[in-house]
Amino acid sequence: MKIKDIYEAIEKVVSVDRMLSDEPMKNHTAFKIGGPADLMVLPGSIEEIEKIVKLMDKLETEFFIIGNGSNLLVSDKGIRGIVIKIGDQFSGIDIDGTTINAKSGILLSALSKIAARESLSGIEFAGGIPGTLGGAVAMNAGAYGGEMKDVVKEAVLIDRKGNIIMLEGKDMSFGYRSSIVQDGDLIVLEAVLELERGNQKDIFDKMNGFNARRNEKQPLKVPSAGSTFKRPEGYYAGKLIQDAGLKGLRHGGAMVSDKHSGFIVNTGNASAEDVLALIKTVSKVVFDRFGVVLETEVKFIGEQ
Repeated sequence: MKIKDIYEAIEKVVSVDRMLSDEPMKNHTAFKIGGPADLMVLPGSIEEIEKIVKLMDKLETEFFIIGNGSNLLVSDKGIRGIVIKIGDQFSGIDIDGTTINAKSGILLSALSKIAARESLSGIEFAGGIPGTLGGAVAMNAGAYGGEMKDVVKEAVLIDRKGNIIMLEGKDMSFGYRSSIVQDGDLIVLEAVLELERGNQKDIFDKMNGFNARRNEKQPLKVPSAGSTFKRPEGYYAGKLIQDAGLKGLRHGGAMVSDKHSGFIVNTGNASAEDVLALIKTVSKVVFDRFGVVLETEVKFIGEQ
């Protein structure tokens, strides 16, 4: 089906001011890399998301879900098809005692600050993670000894057919940077977090301490998608890469960070091809030197 026909169909669900044609994906990824998407849609409610997903299924049209684009590498050719961005337009939050019910588009940094202001403890680890709640639940994001699985009580999901699914945290199959969301190709709509009452100052102090450590050790002032590789069992990817002598290695505008070797950064004009080539080189050298296979944490999407 032609993109014009798809546009006209979605236009009946979402207002045109929340439909972006030929939208540069570099404006929607932390890497600041990526060609244009045929159409980006910015839904504002569960009902809109449900209708769009069902419409895409009916029209047999492929679509991609993104949040803040914090762990995405998008092709230089862009994305053929529909991108549904679950972000600011879908970021409401309700608090009841120690329970937070939040829409998946809210940024983790914002959610953590709101929890801290309410003297709710348990999600301090997420204060500096740049993604949305939906992405964090999907990949069981974690840092400094905490993970989303520790606080997710329930989640509302939707499958690719438009069916709404509600699961308790124990049924989410949380693992290291994984969950039933990824395994089942599902989309997070809402999450209920169970936190604990704490001292507001202590909570902010803890968050600020984590953020200071992050600023000291990670290359936060240049575009990247966070940790490029998953942590290999028994090792640390950054140390392996550094020990292989690859810190500062460049390919075009992409570089292995000279601050933290676990990050590949965009020095200003990197293409997706630059990043992919550097990932390939790093993976090969580490395997040749140490016999360890590095798996990417960054997801590559778009036209090949």
